[in-house]
Amino acid sequence: MTGVQTCALPICDLHDGQHVLLMRHADAPGYGDPAGYVLSQCSTQRNLGDGGKKQASAIGQWLKTQGIQQARLYSSPWCRCLDTANLLNLGQVTIAPALGSFFDDMSQQNKHTRELAALIKKELAAHPKAPIILVTHHVNIEAFTGKVVAVGDMVLVKVNQQGEYVSHTLYPSPKS
Repeated sequence: MTGVQTCALPICDLHDGQHVLLMRHADAPGYGDPAGYVLSQCSTQRNLGDGGKKQASAIGQWLKTQGIQQARLYSSPWCRCLDTANLLNLGQVTIAPALGSFFDDMSQQNKHTRELAALIKKELAAHPKAPIILVTHHVNIEAFTGKVVAVGDMVLVKVNQQGEYVSHTLYPSPKS
């Protein structure tokens, strides 16, 4: 054994400079955010429940069993996404406004999707061999990939050099 970890699973494509992992936040009971929520105040938002916290930790453990020990983690500014990203326990989390939800204003879909592609392009260029995990919302993932996902689901996305969607593989959330 040389200590070099090899992996034949598709999720290991996160090391090839052409893939990122988009993840929907873990289970946060309810639908949308309460009227009058304030992005900087978690107490006003829909947040992870106990099951969602367990789910996020289980996803982090599953990713580790797949060979992802550390990652460059980016999160929507919403608290349920930040908490999910932190509970993965795979590294420091950076807030990325491009991952923010546009559920309350669907007219922002194209703008957010362009910003997401730009973020992916920039990060893959700067860190081509590092796994990049982006924790976001179902509307963002659907707009980028066309795929509807459940809470905690992950989408391994192959992108072109502009950071734009090419193809994907869905990974349902592991059981917590």
